[in-house]
Amino acid sequence: MTTKKSQFPLSLSSVIDKSGKLNSRSSDSVRTVMPQTAMQNAAKNVTKNTLTLAARATISPKVLDKTLPSTVNNSSSINNPYGSEGLRREMVSRVAQKGVKDSLVLAALESIPRHLFIESGLSSQAYIDASLPIGHHQTISQPYIVARMIEIMRNSSALGNVLEIGTGCGYQAAVLSLVAKNVYSIERIKALHELAKNNLRPMRIANIRLHYGDGMLGLPQVAPFDGIILAAAGLQVPQALLEQLVIGGRLIAPVGGKNQVLQLIERVSKNEWKSSVLEHCHFVPLHQGVI
Repeated sequence: MTTKKSQFPLSLSSVIDKSGKLNSRSSDSVRTVMPQTAMQNAAKNVTKNTLTLAARATISPKVLDKTLPSTVNNSSSINNPYGSEGLRREMVSRVAQKGVKDSLVLAALESIPRHLFIESGLSSQAYIDASLPIGHHQTISQPYIVARMIEIMRNSSALGNVLEIGTGCGYQAAVLSLVAKNVYSIERIKALHELAKNNLRPMRIANIRLHYGDGMLGLPQVAPFDGIILAAAGLQVPQALLEQLVIGGRLIAPVGGKNQVLQLIERVSKNEWKSSVLEHCHFVPLHQGVI
């Protein structure tokens, strides 16, 4: 008798049946394995300093009941001098000082070893508050902007299904996995899609599903989503993505060309959305199609 090993991260096809519909059995099975995969570590790593900086936010013990394999943190610290939890705590402290108050988001940021998502030659810069190149003219986002966008999208509410446009190296998807029940992430650049899979595989996070495809189309076969987050800037948010928000859902995206701003769009009703501009930002451009 042989046992088939689970593959992580899960592909979109693992939860979509041949007819293109969401496989409810697969979705239910993911819910049962989530507690073993993504968050007790976040709870363990929420230091007194982090909680003090976000003292007015509330962390639900049930939401934090996930864990990453201890071997991820242990091996990363031993093999890389830039993998210490102390450096992550300092990074999170700086992010909090810039105004991010959601303690669940700060805990998630502290739990994910960012240096594992960038080239080893840039490890010394892994925990500075800056974007870094990951190849193919793309970047891993600045820690502050990752936390800020997730905080806005979450709005202190529990998140079910979340869609990320622009997987990149997989870092933001990993952070999202600690604050949402299910994370669906689309990447249009094949090489980056593979890079994200390789980066995330050792973490065995069961609630992330990666998809290679055109992010501007979203994932209508899985929609609707409680939250949608874009890691690339278009001149406007694609209508297809707006249609895939649940009523009451939030989409956060950089919008603009040379001068970009973070835009929050909330779905008010079936045919009504409201938007607001939050702050200036800088992202790589949003493109159509796949390469």
